[in-house]
Amino acid sequence: MSTLTPDAGPAPDPADPIDPAPAGYRSVFRVREFRPVFAAHLMSVLGIVVAEISLTVLVYRATGSPLMSALTFALGFLPYALGGTLLAGIADRLPARRVLVGCDLVCAACAAAMALPGTPVALLLALRCAMAFVAPLFQGTRSASLADILGSGDPFVLGRSLLRMVAQSAQLIGFGLGGLLLTVLAPRGAIALTAAGFLGSALLLGLGTRARPARAPAARTAPLAGLRAVLGNRRLRALTLLFWLPPAFVVVPEALLAPYAHDIGAGTVVLGLLMCALPVGTIAGELWAGAALSARTRSRIVAPLAAVAPLPLLVYAVRPGPYAVFAALLLAGLAQAHTLGLDQWYVDAVPDELRGRAMTLLGAGLMTVQGVGMALAGLAAEFLPAHAVVAGSGGLGAAVVLLLLAELRAAAPQEKGPNHETGPVVKWPPGRV
Repeated sequence: MSTLTPDAGPAPDPADPIDPAPAGYRSVFRVREFRPVFAAHLMSVLGIVVAEISLTVLVYRATGSPLMSALTFALGFLPYALGGTLLAGIADRLPARRVLVGCDLVCAACAAAMALPGTPVALLLALRCAMAFVAPLFQGTRSASLADILGSGDPFVLGRSLLRMVAQSAQLIGFGLGGLLLTVLAPRGAIALTAAGFLGSALLLGLGTRARPARAPAARTAPLAGLRAVLGNRRLRALTLLFWLPPAFVVVPEALLAPYAHDIGAGTVVLGLLMCALPVGTIAGELWAGAALSARTRSRIVAPLAAVAPLPLLVYAVRPGPYAVFAALLLAGLAQAHTLGLDQWYVDAVPDELRGRAMTLLGAGLMTVQGVGMALAGLAAEFLPAHAVVAGSGGLGAAVVLLLLAELRAAAPQEKGPNHETGPVVKWPPGRV
């Protein structure tokens, strides 16, 4: 079990010539229990995407209001912080399989209620909030249980990466599939398929995963107990912020792509292609890091890639055309390959009995901070040109990352020297932080 204060193990010696070959994603699928988890994730993600587009169309047809239609999308993000904070303790206090199946059943019931004829708009929005409220608990519990299924080493990192890539891919193809689906089904019929998807996910998780005891049955469930436990430790706090804050800057160009495309005279087709650049780069970067790099190499590239990830956005300072924007966003996405190494640092830093709460809060905070970043970008663009806001976010984001890396280095455990006393040298990047 890793702990928060003692060194969880020696950091790898950069001079050590032994660098095991990467196992690759195929090795993860050899774990029988992971296959139903992956299939359930695929079903639920596609279901959520279909529900989002169908519900947006349904609300717009019922109200004729673009504001209400946009609010339907926003309600998928707003309850994340509240749900992640209030429900985080459940992830460790109850058995993981029970929590996962329960969350899926709640979402299935909400989707089924949305699909009923005559459901008023207010209830549709409330049901959407309920689904988003339990989402961070589900995601955090599943991430924590991956370490039980795959172990806390390289397979865990690759498993997390696969689930992230599925979610990213859903942004690329899910809305297109949802639009095609709505040409043959009414919005309520498409939402009914979402309910079936959640039921299928619950069935896969219930029958395809082992029953394991709760990680910490006596865990405190006070709303802020998990947050205090995660952010109260210097090293774990630095790692958490390194997950949370950089994406708030990287999402700024996505939030402002529509006004920027308008400013440079780009049409809707170009806008659509530009919207794909960041997720395509992110998927490609994760695939490269997971398939071609060893665990030790992934650990070594965390600091440099995290530091340079926001820098391509500086090209916006010269108000570039579509090709340069696409290249900049693609590069910013490719640099997200550092996330795999960061995942390993994080799971090594979190004690087993806190893992569910930590993962729940990690996902909730990530979604919340990205939403805040988009909102602040929009506010800044009311007073400054869009290209200036994006360029500024690139420079500020790089500065924030450097500060967080310095804090993480300062919080890294010191090694014992030959005289068995704590020495002053801290190896960087840390192999087990």
